[in-house]
Formats: sequence, C-alpha cells, structure tokens
Amino acid sequence: MSKAQLIRITPETGVPLVGTVAFGIIDRGTNVLQVRPITLCPLSCIFCSTDAGPNSRGRLSEYIVDLDYLLEAFYDIARYKGLHKLEAHIDTVGDPLSYPRIVDLVQELASIKGVEVISLQTHGVLLTERLIDELEAAGLSRINLSIDALDPALARLLSGTRTYDVERIKEIAEYIANSRIDLLLAPVWVPGINDEEMPKIIEYALSIGAGKHWPPLGIQKYEAHKHGRKPYGVRPMSWRKFYSKLREWERRYSVKLVLKPEDFGIHKRRMLPVPFRLGEKVYVDVMLPGWLKREKIGVARNRAITIINAERVPLGIKMRVRIIRIKDNILMAQPEP
Repeated sequence: MSKAQLIRITPETGVPLVGTVAFGIIDRGTNVLQVRPITLCPLSCIFCSTDAGPNSRGRLSEYIVDLDYLLEAFYDIARYKGLHKLEAHIDTVGDPLSYPRIVDLVQELASIKGVEVISLQTHGVLLTERLIDELEAAGLSRINLSIDALDPALARLLSGTRTYDVERIKEIAEYIANSRIDLLLAPVWVPGINDEEMPKIIEYALSIGAGKHWPPLGIQKYEAHKHGRKPYGVRPMSWRKFYSKLREWERRYSVKLVLKPEDFGIHKRRMLPVPFRLGEKVYVDVMLPGWLKREKIGVARNRAITIINAERVPLGIKMRVRIIRIKDNILMAQPEP
C-alpha cells in the first residue's frame, strides 16, 4: 500500500484519539461518531481527496490504532453524548477494510449500549463473501460502497489501479444486497470523466435491491482538496448544477438522491468541548511524525494537534504553537517564535 512509515497508536504513545482528521474519533455535534482505525488504502483513486494509496506523494506517515484503545475512546465520548440512538460510522482517510481487526471492531461497537447503527465506507476491493458474512454476524448495519463507474476501463482509470475489477465489485455488491447488511452505492461524480456512468449506477443500484432501510444511493460531488489529487482538466461543478441534476434523475428514476441527515436518522447532539480558542498560544508536547509531510503531531489538554510547517521541529520537545483550527475538535496549529 503506502510507502510512508506505519505508526501504531497505543495508550503507550500518549497520543489522544480526539483532535486529528487522520485517526481516532471525530465528533461533529450529531449522534454519529466517525471511527477511524487506520489510514491505509489499496487504491490510488485519481480524485482522492486525501491522496491515499500506493501512489501517495504527500503522506509522511500512516497510522493504525490499537483496538482496545479505540473502543475505550469511543465509549467515553458516546457516554458523554448520551447512550441512545448512536451511529458508529467507520470511515478513514484510506479504506477501513485495511484494518486487520475490522470484524472485531464492528462486533465490539455493536455491543455498546445505545449504538443502534454501525455503517462502513469502502471501495470494496478488500471485501469477500466470507468477510461480508463475518461483518453481518458481527452486527454491521450498512455498507456505503463506492462504485464510480460500471465501464471496466473507466473504473480502472478512476481507481488509479490496473488490477481493479469492477465486475468483481458488482458480485460483492449483489452479495451485500442479499444479506442483512443494507447497501448504499456512493459513487463520486467527477465531471467530464464519469458523467454518463451516473445514470447507469442509479439503474444498477435499483436493479439489485440496494437501500432496504436507507436510501440506495449517495452520489458524491467531486471537490478539489488542497492535499488531494486533482485529475487533469477537471473543474468541480457548482452545487447548484449538481443538485439540479440529482433532482432531474430523481424524477426520472423515482428514487431519492438529494439526501438529508434525517434520511439516516442523524440529529444534533451535544459535542465534546473544544479546550482551545482560535488564535490561542499554547505549549504542546511534540509526540509523533505528522500524517502529511512538514507536519508533526503534538499533544495538549488531552487532544492531539496537527502542527503544520514543522518539518524542522524535533520529536520529544515542548514548544509553543498558535491554534489555527478548532472546528469539530479537529485541531491544527503552527509554531510560534
């Protein structure tokens, strides 16, 4: 997979599991907690917003989180938010199926009081019928499966992976649709590349019985991210055009495509307090190499903090930084003289 160094996050590292976008738990103020156990990915999709996979050029480190440590952090946050009507959404800046203990993770999350939905986001290349059976038995509720094209050549192009076999992914999709796990197809619409594939994917999702309990499709709009991959010549479409086309397809296929949080039972819930103010200057302990080049991971006030412009900062020191991002408890800082 990635050529970056793999770092194991355990209690002994002293790095909290709240604060970074790359690993741990993300709380965005709803009843959904994002669970990020690993950063690895087997694909190198040409539109990837996080530059994941073997072709990654920007990553300095990959991370894998100790299962018990991750579960302890999840339970503590879930208890704070209220142990009722919670969803654990397993997603990553890679593919969560890269996590060796993914079945154990699902099973343990399912055993927590108040966790009523466990969902997982994947491109599916690591799925097998046996793994689907194991995830079903463990209590997985829904798989959000990204199929970005049904044409084999175009699917390989979009995946950035010569061995990507969309026919095999379709077999997997149909196996999921016939299990107790709900299936939602979540293609990324990359304008100018897979426009003609979107109606085909809609028809395919409906033909195999996706969406028994939740909407069958969640078409994603391509966005150009600062650290992501940008296909040559592709410009993101406007949100107005995107939603206009979704509504047109809704009428044509009689299926819900413009989705709202309520479609998934998502509602607002109190969020973990952010223990910093924007612009605040604080001392942090520099603990780990960063996820991306020129970054380090620091720790202060029981939060992990991504320090940018820190390529010359050594590990193991205490340094003063200025907090430049606090939204959703995803914390970023830059060194202060």
